[in-house]
Amino acid sequence: MADPLVIIGAGQAASQLVASLAQDGFKGEVCLIGDEPHLPYQRPPLSKKFLAGELALDRLYVKPAAFYEKAGSRLLLGQRAQRIDRAGRTVILADGVRLAYSTLVLATGSRPRELALPGAGLEGAFYLRNIADVDAIRARLAWAKSLVVIGGGYIGLELAAVAAKLGLGVTVLEQAPRLMARGVGPVVSQFYARLHGEEGVVIRAGAVVRGFEGNGAIERVVCDDATYDADIVVIGAGAVPNVELAREAGLTVEDGIVVDARCRADDDAIYAIGDCTSQHHDLVGRRLRLESVHNALEQARIAAAAICGRKPPAVQVPWFWTDQYDVKMQMAGLSAGHDQAVVRGGAEHGRSFAVFYLREGTLIAVDAVNRAPEFMMSKQLIAEHARIDPARLGDEGVAMKDMRN
Repeated sequence: MADPLVIIGAGQAASQLVASLAQDGFKGEVCLIGDEPHLPYQRPPLSKKFLAGELALDRLYVKPAAFYEKAGSRLLLGQRAQRIDRAGRTVILADGVRLAYSTLVLATGSRPRELALPGAGLEGAFYLRNIADVDAIRARLAWAKSLVVIGGGYIGLELAAVAAKLGLGVTVLEQAPRLMARGVGPVVSQFYARLHGEEGVVIRAGAVVRGFEGNGAIERVVCDDATYDADIVVIGAGAVPNVELAREAGLTVEDGIVVDARCRADDDAIYAIGDCTSQHHDLVGRRLRLESVHNALEQARIAAAAICGRKPPAVQVPWFWTDQYDVKMQMAGLSAGHDQAVVRGGAEHGRSFAVFYLREGTLIAVDAVNRAPEFMMSKQLIAEHARIDPARLGDEGVAMKDMRN
């Protein structure tokens, strides 16, 4: 009997891979290793509806246990892969068990970037990555009066929105000059600073955190120019790809496990998918690492097709989203390298507008704030490398469906 296909990691990428392998006719055994005790689950709701108590645990799961059984998959949950023996095509688990593989897929994801600051070990300082983190944060939010969020990215701001709605005094400290600077343009950053201000959240951009103070538990956050009271601190300082297993096994790592267009690493028997990967992307003309559900699912489908000897699915335009208060922002494409930004609607007032990003006249990305038509149509136009008159993009009198005309 052939050795199983082994997946290290049990997130959404791994779950999608199991589903896609079944759809593509894979007949072998699949073994999925996850270091958490849970079935593969969705991470985006952790900082939103799950944290707010609006989503039950079982609704986080991507698929029920019966799905994996029907697909012929064996789940090794609460287990950690310790080492990969490429020569022997074996994964060694933390308990010493050796698991042979015919094909290995690394779906190891990422983890929060930790800050080595004085007082970081005090009770009440948290990172948000998994279900256990949310359980701990939620327990403290139940009695806390003040929250300081370190990092003004998507997760930090989503958490701030939930806490503000719960009635806490919330301060967001962002080291960069503006919010979400890595993902959006200045117009969108300014809008989110206004949005959170309107909801009572204090935003401090350009804030340099020096440490935490308290008698056994967090009481204050110390910055260069001010000190902020805090019953709870949540740190959202970015993510680090989990590449240690790959690097120790001798695979090429450059801010992620380097994979080709079929998600194969530099070993014919090993693939990698999801947040842990670095892959060339035609939209920007270079290799990059995308942290998104959409990318994880797409790479899972691509890897499954390659493993099963099928034609790969068409590469889609990457997209992302964030929910904060009554605002849903949907982003499509990659705005890096744009030379023009066009605003459609009122970004300085209200809560509905879109920003289109162009490079040499070609639409490459959109940030759509409560603007579903702009998001949906832009995905198609970006995929077509469409050249659109900027004046038409900014004219609300021109319907999005008519942009091609």
